[in-house]
Amino acid sequence: MNAPLPDLAALPAALAAHLRGIAAAPAPLGRFPGLSLLPHDSSLAPGQAELLVARLAERYQAAIENRAAVAERLQALRGELARRGLQGLIIPLTDEFHGEYLPLRAQRLTWLTGFTGSAGLCIVLPERAGLWSDGRYTLQLRQQVDATLFELLHITDQPPTEWLKTALKPGDKLGYDAWLHTEDALRRFAAVAQAAKAEAVAVEGNPIDAVWSDQPPPPLAPVVPHGMAHAGRASSEKRAEIAARLAQDGIDAVLITLPESIAWLLNIRGGDVKHTPFALSMALLRRDASLDLFIDTRKLAPETPAHLGPDVRLHAPDALAAALDALGKAKQTVQVDPATAGAWPIRRLEAAGAVLKRADDPCLLPKACKNAVELDGIRNAHLRDGAAVSRFLAWLAREAPKGGIDELQAQAQLEACRRLDNSLRDLSFTSISGAGPNGAVVHYRATEETNRKLETGNLYLIDSGGQYPDGTTDITRTIAIGKPTQEMREAFTRVLKGHIAIARARFPDGTAGQQLDALARYALWQAGLDYDHGTGHGVGAYLSVHEGPHRISKAGTPVPLKPGMIVSNEPGYYKTGAFGIRIENLVAVRQEVEKAENGKAWHGFETLTKAPIDRNLIETALLTREEIDWVNAYHAEVRRDIGPRVDDDTRRWLESATAAV
Repeated sequence: MNAPLPDLAALPAALAAHLRGIAAAPAPLGRFPGLSLLPHDSSLAPGQAELLVARLAERYQAAIENRAAVAERLQALRGELARRGLQGLIIPLTDEFHGEYLPLRAQRLTWLTGFTGSAGLCIVLPERAGLWSDGRYTLQLRQQVDATLFELLHITDQPPTEWLKTALKPGDKLGYDAWLHTEDALRRFAAVAQAAKAEAVAVEGNPIDAVWSDQPPPPLAPVVPHGMAHAGRASSEKRAEIAARLAQDGIDAVLITLPESIAWLLNIRGGDVKHTPFALSMALLRRDASLDLFIDTRKLAPETPAHLGPDVRLHAPDALAAALDALGKAKQTVQVDPATAGAWPIRRLEAAGAVLKRADDPCLLPKACKNAVELDGIRNAHLRDGAAVSRFLAWLAREAPKGGIDELQAQAQLEACRRLDNSLRDLSFTSISGAGPNGAVVHYRATEETNRKLETGNLYLIDSGGQYPDGTTDITRTIAIGKPTQEMREAFTRVLKGHIAIARARFPDGTAGQQLDALARYALWQAGLDYDHGTGHGVGAYLSVHEGPHRISKAGTPVPLKPGMIVSNEPGYYKTGAFGIRIENLVAVRQEVEKAENGKAWHGFETLTKAPIDRNLIETALLTREEIDWVNAYHAEVRRDIGPRVDDDTRRWLESATAAV
């Protein structure tokens, strides 16, 4: 008989703290990697630690999303604000690291409101509260949030600053946590408060944390070396290169607040947040190439300190304030990125007397330009991922016509196909699995409530990816279930024409993604169609699936596309209430011509993703000869590279799926 689970409170304090931290970290693919960090002299019987952690994790998640407690929580927060002499609090959906994913501890907005979307902001006043998100979440807001407690608002049509103009009263003090807002955001709120004869004030300690009695601790997942076989460049070399630029610019140190930049710079990977393998930490890189890393050292795997080396000094996270004060006292010049850092460390540096230089995080551009080793790894990861996707598509071709498959089952099957590769560490994001009208919701997530069958005559859109030690993948395929309509075929083919236009593009050095975006839309525009998202986002090397500073979009950025950058190529079309179409491959920027007649280098794209595009949706009459040749050449590559990696049944399907059009 299994021994009963011990009471957490009865365990040694250090062991209980470890267990709580491990439970507060993600469990990729159902595993808790932090269990490897437990002390070897743990008093727990085999298997007990895993069961305790699993139960804790379930409890944490259930408590955060406990909508029955929202009214009580809102009342408690208002009581805490009154105790502090505040009339309001701004609650953004972010943490001090301003990343895409939040640890459980930082999910304050969800805990307070019950809203689980990925974009949101809440403002609580004594008698009113507003909750904002964008158009993706209009329906979800109504489903999840009590409209008698919160006004549900569109962040573009009814911006928070406009709401505050009438909601604030003269003399009100509107609180904010300076760690959770950029300088620009706070300037906007301060201006509105001033106009209303109110005041925006920084709080000491987040008021929500004061009333969140069972708030999870910071996550505890192992930090491990990312070896040269995958990184391609030593951390010392990266640090020396950036430090030389700092010295050249007269800068003494740079504050790095993005965990993905630190992961790249130090060649380490972690697991503190979902789908993105980095450790929550901050760092100060000095002009002598030494570095101070502010991190919970309990996370470090036994081999990690030696990997970091003697020039990386380890400090507890709460030692950052004193380090910033010391820089200020010495009147040193410190670089910080105001677009990615919260206002708190910037203000701390200024108050201490430091000379600030506001500039981009110096890791962003070199991190985006992958080296030869990283590119080789990414290519290999895409071959294995392409085999998994092809196995899934072959299964779908066999099973979907029988009926009975739904979005969640299809999504689970694709994950199962990826899990056959033992190197898979996690998914790179939560898969988007949308059938029929659900496919027209760009950032749709299938749930038990929204789950639809893959019915004959519908389109099915599946957007997914994997995290492997040698690369990050992201692929979207749209599949016809049964016979598609002519409207579907024509729309799909126009999307395909845009995809091919990007894939075949050649452009001079210095070209930004914004200048290429129209190529992907031109065929759709000719038919009066378009899509309301970017054409491409950067992708990391076993890092974030959404990586800057480059992208391809209408809004775009001035950052030129450089060799080694990875970017998605994903035009689409979405007919509300009917179907969605997206075709996504990842591509790498490569130099095509070293020096043309004008003296400039010219670049193009190498397509990395290897999986069939549904031939049943291609209306060849709309394609040019060059476009048909591209489709056939691409499918020939898929057949050549993926065929040897799959089983016989999948290989036979692949032969048909990649036949010439």
